[in-house]
Amino acid sequence: MSDFPPAIAPQDDGTGVAPEPVQAPEPAPITEQEVGEYREQDRFLPIANVSRIMKSAVPGTAKISKEAKECVQECVSEFISFITSEAAEKCQMEKRKTIGGEDILYAMATLGFENYAETLKIHLAKLRQHQTTSTNNARSAEATDPRVEE
Repeated sequence: MSDFPPAIAPQDDGTGVAPEPVQAPEPAPITEQEVGEYREQDRFLPIANVSRIMKSAVPGTAKISKEAKECVQECVSEFISFITSEAAEKCQMEKRKTIGGEDILYAMATLGFENYAETLKIHLAKLRQHQTTSTNNARSAEATDPRVEE
């Protein structure tokens, strides 16, 4: 989908004749040179983080080659971009600027990752529950702290 907002419908100016709709110009495709201008560290997740996650998924005696780590690094970075761009389009259509957890779940389901979306829906609910509990605990600690002046 396009990075531009949808064209706004023309308004009747009272003459009974609606002006022609204005179409947003199509963005120029990104060239290989432009892609090459991005530094690898700006395009990919940190290799150390990817490596740590990969190591946690295999037995302690297993080894993972540098090539395998780099391959997964590129794949997960692309996957995140793919899902995020779909979620961003949904937000743009709804005239919102912030991508939320539900937008990511929607994007995953839309793109055929329903099985993962179901699991992540559970994790999102747990995360929100934890955040609510943490916030409430912090507030109650503040309220009972004698050092806090009112």
